[in-house]
Amino acid sequence: MKTGRIIRSLSGYYDIQTAEGTIERTRARGEFRKSGQKPLVGDFVDFESENDEGLIWRIHDRENVLVRPPVANIDVAVIVTALKEPNFAPNLLDRQLVALAAANVTPMIYFSKADLLSDAEYSQATTVAKQYRAIGYQVILPQIDQADSAFAELQEALAGQVSVFMGQTGAGKSTLLNHLSPELGLETGAVSKALSRGKHTTRQVTLIQVADALIADTPGFSSYEVFDFPAETLADYFPEFVSHRQACRFRGCLHLNEPGCAVKAAVSLGAIAESRYNSYKAFYDLIKAQKPRYNTDNRNF
Repeated sequence: MKTGRIIRSLSGYYDIQTAEGTIERTRARGEFRKSGQKPLVGDFVDFESENDEGLIWRIHDRENVLVRPPVANIDVAVIVTALKEPNFAPNLLDRQLVALAAANVTPMIYFSKADLLSDAEYSQATTVAKQYRAIGYQVILPQIDQADSAFAELQEALAGQVSVFMGQTGAGKSTLLNHLSPELGLETGAVSKALSRGKHTTRQVTLIQVADALIADTPGFSSYEVFDFPAETLADYFPEFVSHRQACRFRGCLHLNEPGCAVKAAVSLGAIAESRYNSYKAFYDLIKAQKPRYNTDNRNF
């Protein structure tokens, strides 16, 4: 029996990379389908292989899992966030940060298109970057005309990690991936063309070795479209709320209309950014308005 990480899935086959660096092609045992399990790219698995044909016998416990893209055991998700063209949208960034926290994935914020900013706009971007660093997020804000140092900082942060990239259309994900590796850039371009031809195109995730890192070759990421947790737990995913809420007058304070709320007091004092609190209120209302989602995978007929 061997152990390795799935780095590619395609048409029922799984390519597994072992600790020695070899790659072996396998299929999953039928028992997985019967039990509702499915191996994902990023999974650590036990498998047997002989004459280039193998079988996966066991999937190790996962640290985390994302639905779109379908990948497991992610060390870091890089949120590529445009500062201009399109303009910076704090609500979207906060939405992505919350979704990653709920999935137990560590985020990293990479602010792109800093070279398009005026001096005054860059000063404001610096203030925003400081706000998110103060919360505890890792933030990379390239200095104007010094993008190479930011790329080097990103490469160093990704060394030895498994990562995915996410961000809105036009944020510069493809450019960033292409700078990290031409192979990643080519993959991204091919995906973009395929998706423009047909909305039902299926995308397979592949982990590509880039120096000492494994990077998912798809920048597509839409797991933040719906929040799959109760509104009452939303504050758990705002780290700065967690550090203040112990002082709330009422246990179970939702930080909305309750008197004696330490979170709202912190917003008034500037200890919590008003934009973050506005995002919290918007997300709370969004979750409350969502229709219940039912798992239909195991329906009985």
